[in-house]
Amino acid sequence: MQHDVDRAREERLLFTRLAQSPGDPTLRAALVDRYLPLARQLARRYQRPEEPMDDLIQVASLGLVKAIDRFDATRDVAFSSYAVPTILGEIKRHFRDRTWSVRVPRDLQESALKAERAVGELIKTLHRQPTIPELATHLGCSEEQALEALQAAGAYHATSLDTPRGTEAEPGDTLADTIGDDDDNYARAEERATIDRLMRSITPREREVLRLRFEQDLTQAEIGEIIGVSQMQVSRVIRQAVTRLRTAAAHEPSDPSSA
Repeated sequence: MQHDVDRAREERLLFTRLAQSPGDPTLRAALVDRYLPLARQLARRYQRPEEPMDDLIQVASLGLVKAIDRFDATRDVAFSSYAVPTILGEIKRHFRDRTWSVRVPRDLQESALKAERAVGELIKTLHRQPTIPELATHLGCSEEQALEALQAAGAYHATSLDTPRGTEAEPGDTLADTIGDDDDNYARAEERATIDRLMRSITPREREVLRLRFEQDLTQAEIGEIIGVSQMQVSRVIRQAVTRLRTAAAHEPSDPSSA
């Protein structure tokens, strides 16, 4: 009993000192360490197979820090009573955001969820899919808002790119087959031509050192042994070569065909 009283007194003292020195990292760290077991316990309550435990603990810890920063020590409330709903709110918000396949603004997420529930209710009543005007009337919003909410609800469910576009008997191409891909060979050819031109601005020795360092991935000491110089000299050669290349690149025409 006395231990609990002493702990409560110590807790109150820490928060009073934090209020007097807002943002004090030492005081905040002391309070975080003190209540981190609580955050971990709440995180374990929401543990799921598909959710890394470390991520949940991080989210719960963020909620703990927010609770510490917002807690009013002058109120006759234990910090743990204030912190628990704050931490749980952060964890639930994390799960709500993570269940969306495409990032959607939070207010639109809420509208989309309401629209999905409304569609389900109207289907039971009408025995058919409701129209946009019927949905808007049920939700008490404009038709444009109802349509926007339905479109946002589509972000809640992801469709695999491996999904066949045909029937089960004749699956045919997948969705991935219909998506084009960028061909970066042209850009790579331009980059190679530019590098070839720039490399003419440095000496053969500098080119060899750069080749050994960045193409063969040798250390400066290894390069020094190969060309018979010290590691410091290799470092100097690399710096000089890179400086010359940067100077040459600054004067490189924007249109390669004009070179």
